[in-house]
Parts: sequence; structure tokens; C-alpha cells
Amino acid sequence: MTKSTTVVSKAFVAIVAAAMVFSLVAPAAKAATAEELQAQITALMAQISALSGTTAPAAGAMMSSCAAIPAPLTMNASGANVTALQNFLIKAGQSIPAGATGFFGGQTKSALAAWQTANGVSPAAGYYGPVTAAAIAAKCVPTTPGTGTTTPTTPGTSADLQGEGELTAFEINDEEDEVSEGAEDEVIATYTLEAEDGDIEIDRMDFTLEVGGAAPANEELDPWDVFEAVSVWVDGKKVGEFDASDEDEYLNEDTGTFRFSGLGLVLPEDEEVEVSLAVTVMSSVDGSDVANGADWDITVDEVRYFDADGVATDEDGGTAIDDLGTSAATITFDIVVEGRDDDATIESNTTSPDAATLKVEEDSSESEELSVHVFDIEVDEDSSDLVLDDAYVWVTVGNPASASTSITAEDVIADIMLTIDGQTETGDEVGSNHSTAIAAGASLRVGFLFEFDGLDLEAGETYEAEVAMTFEGQDDFANFQNGVTIETDVNAQELGAKWQVEGLDNDFVLTGNDSSEEHTLATVVPVISNVTSEVDRNEAGDAGTISFEFNVEADGEDDVTLALGNIVRTLTGGTATTSAVTSLSKVSGDATVAGGVWTIQDGDDATFVLDVTFTASSSLQNGTYRVALDSILGVEVDQTSAGMSLTK
Repeated sequence: MTKSTTVVSKAFVAIVAAAMVFSLVAPAAKAATAEELQAQITALMAQISALSGTTAPAAGAMMSSCAAIPAPLTMNASGANVTALQNFLIKAGQSIPAGATGFFGGQTKSALAAWQTANGVSPAAGYYGPVTAAAIAAKCVPTTPGTGTTTPTTPGTSADLQGEGELTAFEINDEEDEVSEGAEDEVIATYTLEAEDGDIEIDRMDFTLEVGGAAPANEELDPWDVFEAVSVWVDGKKVGEFDASDEDEYLNEDTGTFRFSGLGLVLPEDEEVEVSLAVTVMSSVDGSDVANGADWDITVDEVRYFDADGVATDEDGGTAIDDLGTSAATITFDIVVEGRDDDATIESNTTSPDAATLKVEEDSSESEELSVHVFDIEVDEDSSDLVLDDAYVWVTVGNPASASTSITAEDVIADIMLTIDGQTETGDEVGSNHSTAIAAGASLRVGFLFEFDGLDLEAGETYEAEVAMTFEGQDDFANFQNGVTIETDVNAQELGAKWQVEGLDNDFVLTGNDSSEEHTLATVVPVISNVTSEVDRNEAGDAGTISFEFNVEADGEDDVTLALGNIVRTLTGGTATTSAVTSLSKVSGDATVAGGVWTIQDGDDATFVLDVTFTASSSLQNGTYRVALDSILGVEVDQTSAGMSLTK
């Protein structure tokens, strides 16, 4: 661990300031007028007052709103004074592309030289000495005593430190192993810092950015050919940025070492503060297209901080940070070709409608728009942003076995709509089978195309997709009868009808599939309630009955008809499908029966019992038998009986 300390004393400042005045006066008397010399001395006295903590009166009882910037400052200087100079130059209209970084590099030198030329300071060499300091002081806007000005502070910073704090924790978390070409402000590491025995202020951090790996695939070996910028973030806000594309801005070009200065990040005692490091990568990096991408390392070399007494401590990244609890001071990441990680999947959504009876009209009127299916499109967080052009939804139309005539999909479906991220498109028929006859007891799957033409899907986001439909009227059974079923499904990779979701490199990056529940079409929607079940086994244990009791109410514009074919159930255990006999009977209520079909008139209700009886026979096997009641008249029930153990 390497540590250095500095304590600034007012006495020392006074001595140095006096020396500065003397050194200025002696040579300047030969070259400057009395007025110019007096202006320089006044500016230096203001600097002395600022350093010593005293207040120097100004002419006319006025005070400058500009903080004094001590001289000299030259190339490779760093710290708060450099930051103050850079802020002044920026406010004065000079361009410093990297911003107020706190490091006096080539950009700062050029900006200062331009300001000197514009303001008659000679020589305009980009050197900040006493003459330039006096000229800047003369440009300050005066304010009346006591008004003062407020300088905005960086979030997470403060000038009020307490105690003799010490950095006691510096944990490094690897955030991103792969970074795409062209990525902007991609977080690659998070540093969790903590102080004890008082507050501390992080002033600067040094890093090294270099090619990683023993035998890297990199074709670009210099960081300035690969990276646009490296930035520091606190609480989601950028607090420092380094122009990584400028070779001259590096502290050491041979090793790729650079510095963030004047950060002013305060760590309150015993509170963790997270600092994120992000990179912006150029759009084309040679070597990023190999299997593992281009390998790079970034190492935190040194952290400088101050305590409340102004004592500066330098923590060496290679050893000190390890000693503080970090496993490694170096983060390794790969730069990969754009589009390599593009990916999105279709997933189920728990809010998708349950199986239900959907109300259609008896005449030729179309139904209301009814939601039949909800699913999700999840875009991978490592993907680039995607674009959706074409989507496909398939509908399976089933004609009940009790139907007296065949039907077509066009007889049933009026319109189908797909809504994604607030954009709704109406489907166009795909293929020629929409007019194909569907016989009683048969089903047919038909497709629809939805043209979104450039719907943006952002990386890391999940988009809810909803399928809604309107249905043709029955036209007094000329089109179809009650009991027709519909079920929708989506398959991103359907042969001949793939969803066209385009990434940076190719189309068809969407995968996955999902299906809706099966819905039933009818002119009346029944109400199913009070569903219960019980098990009754004989004493010998070789036969028994599983029963379900339920109530059906005709709550609509028509009567409800109920038969065994309208009750979907699943039998399990042994030879359940061959040894069971199923029957339906009425327990109570208003319903009439004819030919095994019960009719509940509109406004009436009745209670029924479904019995599934297993009898002793040569086919009966030992085992536990169950019945799952899935739906009644298209209304989802999802109730399973208790098990019934049977033996021969």
C-alpha cells in the first residue's frame, strides 16, 4: 500500500504568497505599467485571501463572484484549480471537448491560448501564470457584499466533511462481460466504496485501459483506436468523462493510463457509495467478429481522497484495493461485433384470458371485439434495439361433432387484431384455406399476417401483445352453430411465415411460441358456479364413483343446452379411459331433457351431477384414479377430484 499525506497551513500559504508577490513585482516593474502591475498585485492578494481563509476588501466595497484560481498551471497539472480554470474557459465561450475533467491537457492548453489571444494577454501560449490570473480576475462580475453565488454541486458530493475518515472498503463488481461495437455509456464495472472514522472526499481515480489476455484476438491494440470515451457515474448521473479517443490526453500512452480529477465524491462515514465505470466504443473494431470478441482489461491503479483535515491519501489499486477486500482490481470484457447478441423470445403471459364462452349474435351482426390471447415479447438485455415488420397469428377453428353442417373459417372470423406496444394492426389472410370446409367434429388452422412496418423494440424491455377478434353472426345457424371453438397460437419461426424482427446483423431474431386457451362461441354465455367433487368407493375397493356437482345459469338472451359433449374432463390412473362410464343427471332446478340434452331457459338455473363410475372388470388395473373437470360449456373450471385407489 502506497500512501502520501499533505496538510495545508495558513502560515505556509502566507509565506508562499509573499514570495509570489515579490517575484512578480521585481521583473514586472521593467515591462509593465504601474496600472498593469497594480492589477496583477490586486489579483494575487485575492488569491492569498482565498487560500488563507480571510476576506480581502475590493475597491468600492465590492466582491468578485469568481473564485480565485491560483497560478501557475501548466500541461499535466490536475486538481480542483484546473477544474475551476476549465469551467471559466467554457463559460467564456471556449471549447474543451472533454469538459471540465480536472486534467490540464492539450485541449485545455488550446482553449486557454485562444482566450489569451481574444483578451490581449501576451504571450498567448496556453500557460496560466500571474498575468493571465490577473486578466481573468478582472473579467469577474462583481456582486454586492453578502449576496454571494451558489455553485451547483455534483449529485452525491458535499463540501462538509467530518472526522478523520479512511477508505476501508473498495469492492469491484463485474457488470458486463460483453460490450457491442458502437455501445454508448455501457457500464462495465461498479465500485462500492465505504469510509469509517469520518467522511472522505474522492478527488481523483487513475485507470489503465489495455489489451487483455495472453493471446488476444484484438487487431486494434491502442485504446484510442477503440474507445470514444470512459465515464464515471454516481446515482445514474455522469460525474466525469475522459476523452479516450485522444492519444495526447493519456497520462501514459505506452500503458493506456488516464485520470479522472476533481471528482469531489463524498463518502459519508459508514455509508456505501456505488461508482460505475462505463465505456463508449467506436462503431467498428477490428477483431470483434471472432468467437470471443476483442479482449480488453481496465484496471483501477490509484484512488486519492481527502479527510476533513485536508489530509490526502493515495490508495494504490494493485495492492491496497486488494487489501481492502477486493478479489481483483482488473475488470476484463470483450468487445463483440454489432448484432451478435440480438435476441428476443415469445413468452406466456399470466393475464391471458382463461377458456371461456364468447358471445356471438344470432343474426348477421358481428360480435363485439373480444380479447382471446395475451403473450409477451421479451428483448434480451444484451441485444441491440430491434425492429418488428411482419407478425403472424394462427387460429384453429373447430366445428363441434353435434353440428349439422360444415363451416369455413370465413363463416366464423370477421376480423382479428394484434396490438403490440400500443400499435394495433388488423390481420390479412395467409394462404387459401380460409374458405376450406370444416366438417362436423373436425378443425382447421388458418393464418393471418400483421404488417407493423418498423415497430421499435428496445433492448431489455418486455412488450405485451394482445390478440382480439370479432366474429360473424350465426345468421340463424346458416353460418355456424353454438359450440364452435377457436384457439390462437403464435410461432416466431413458423416455416414460411417467420416473424420478421430485424437486429443489426440479420432478420428473424425472434424465437419461441405460445397458445391461447380454447374458447367456445355461443349466442348465450352460461354462468357456472358451486363446483364440488366427492369420491365414493365400494367396500371391496374394486369399484367406485367420482362425482362433480355444479350449477348452470342461463344469463343471456337465449336458452342454454347442456350435454355430456359440452363437459371437458380428463381421466387418469390405470385403465381409466376404458373402464369408466360417465353419466349426467339433474339434481335440482329448472331444466328439461330430450335425447340426453338438457335445456335451461333464459333466466333459469339448475344443478347437475356428473358421475364417472369405475366398475370391477378384467380390464381394471390396480392404481389411483382421478378425474379433472376442465371446462363446462366452454367455461374453464380446472378442478381435480381426490384420488380413488382401486384393486382387482
